[in-house]
Amino acid sequence: MDQRSKKVIAEIEMLAKLLLASEGVTLIDIEYRRESPGRTLRVIIDKHDGVTLDDCTEIGNQLGDLLDAKLNVYGPYNMEISSPGLNFRLTKPRHFLCFEGRQVAIRLDSAVGGKEDLKGTLMEFSDGMVTLAVGQEIVAIAYENIVTAHLNY
Repeated sequence: MDQRSKKVIAEIEMLAKLLLASEGVTLIDIEYRRESPGRTLRVIIDKHDGVTLDDCTEIGNQLGDLLDAKLNVYGPYNMEISSPGLNFRLTKPRHFLCFEGRQVAIRLDSAVGGKEDLKGTLMEFSDGMVTLAVGQEIVAIAYENIVTAHLNY
C-alpha cells in the first residue's frame, strides 16, 4: 500500500470512528485502493445485532457527507459500505478484538495440541495471543502462528 493510501485511511478512520460510535456501529476495516473504474473506498462495519442494508445506507450517506466536508481524498472515489459477511477473513490483530465471542476457523503454521486446523469460539485476543474455546478445551495460540483465520458460520 502506498503512503497516500495509508494517509487517506488514517484520516478516514479518525473521522469514521466518531460517527460510527454515535450510531452504535463498530469499524472493522477500511480499504482505499485503485481499481478498474478509479479509486474505491471500502468501509466494513458491524453491530452487535448485525448490520442491515438500512444501516449501510445511513452510514454511507452520513460518512460521505462528512468526508466531502472534512477530507481531501485526492480526487473522485467510489464508496462501499458493508458488513463483514459470514466468512470475513481475520487479517489484522484488531479483527480478533472485534470478533471476540464469534465462531472462527483458524489454520496454523505449526500444530497446537496435534492440530493445525481449529474451529471454535474466539474468546480473547491479548498480548499477541488468541484464546480459542474448542469444545470443552481452551487453546492459546500465538498470533504469529496463524496462517489464515476467518469467521465460521
